[in-house]
Amino acid sequence: MLNTNRVIQRYKLDSRFAKEIDKGILISMLLLIMFGILNIYLCTKGEVFPVLGPFYFTKRQIIWFLISMVALYIILTVDYRVIYNYIPIIYWASVILLLMVWIPKVGVEVNGARGWIDLKICLFQPSEIAKYGIILMVAKLLNEMDYKINDIRNLLRLGVYIAVPVFFILLQRDMGMTMVCFFIVLGMFFIAGLDKRVIIGGLSVLAIGIVFVWYSGLLGGYRADRINSFLNPEEYADDLSYQYTQGVIGIGAGGLTGIDKSFDSDIDPGYAGTNVPEIQTDFIFSAIAEQWGFIGGVFVLLLYGVLITKMIVISRNCGDRFASIVCVGVISYFMFAVTQNIGMTIGLLPITGITLPLISYGGSSLLTTVIGVAMVLNISMRKKKILF
Repeated sequence: MLNTNRVIQRYKLDSRFAKEIDKGILISMLLLIMFGILNIYLCTKGEVFPVLGPFYFTKRQIIWFLISMVALYIILTVDYRVIYNYIPIIYWASVILLLMVWIPKVGVEVNGARGWIDLKICLFQPSEIAKYGIILMVAKLLNEMDYKINDIRNLLRLGVYIAVPVFFILLQRDMGMTMVCFFIVLGMFFIAGLDKRVIIGGLSVLAIGIVFVWYSGLLGGYRADRINSFLNPEEYADDLSYQYTQGVIGIGAGGLTGIDKSFDSDIDPGYAGTNVPEIQTDFIFSAIAEQWGFIGGVFVLLLYGVLITKMIVISRNCGDRFASIVCVGVISYFMFAVTQNIGMTIGLLPITGITLPLISYGGSSLLTTVIGVAMVLNISMRKKKILF
């Protein structure tokens, strides 16, 4: 029989550690999530989704928020130095999950990418877990090799461990998550001391590879059209650029302070909510800018600024290099995902399936992003020695 008292004691957060938690990160994260839930409701109410109803996405996001808070608490109770011992299990489990998407009746294709597992009650995206498997494994390997990253054998070993999950993500045709993993690793390698000539050389090879793939026709018609639509949005305004074009119109409609909002579930959500496909996920920033205007957009950016700045401070002040590199991985994810998502919304970057962290609708994204923040909070709580 399960000993309830032992379970409670096992997962009881020591008050001495709780006092060390970074309040700025915690409050910023919660405000972003709450603001996201509010805007998910505002952009999906009315008759936009008549079959699902005006509260469908909002209720599901709230459920995932509650699940994420449980995961946050559990992670905070476990010393990250204990988690260190289980990193290989976490890494290989994420790889197995990536493979499971190819099992019939288990894996599901969404928007052309077979990257989801059908849990019957919801869909789960294993690549969201894989990016943290990469962060933890890279940090562990760097620690084991005493950060001698410029040793060719060490670099090749790191490359193999990175390539395995990224290869399976590429097979899923998830270019967005592939880009996320690339920039996460780039940030971690840069801070770990990889020779800048290697970084520049690698980026040069990547650029040449992209040009070759582009002109060779290997990119495929759909992805080539996607890039063409980014470079010439007017030509594809009724097709591939439709989402971007309608999103920009919605952003423009917001002006300085946003449109006149109604919280009535029967009233349509405004132009962006009515006309932009996937408004609650990839293009949630268009809804925010329309509903709250320029001020709302700045508010979101300020919250991200506080969150990322606080995480950078923790990474710099952490005496444990492994923990510091883990923080860098999470910071790199946030910096790239926020830049890419907002950049594609306003037309500065090509459209990808990268969600706006903590704000966009999606259980997998919300849960795993909260887990990433929880890892940083875990490190911040234990960066000082607690005297017993």
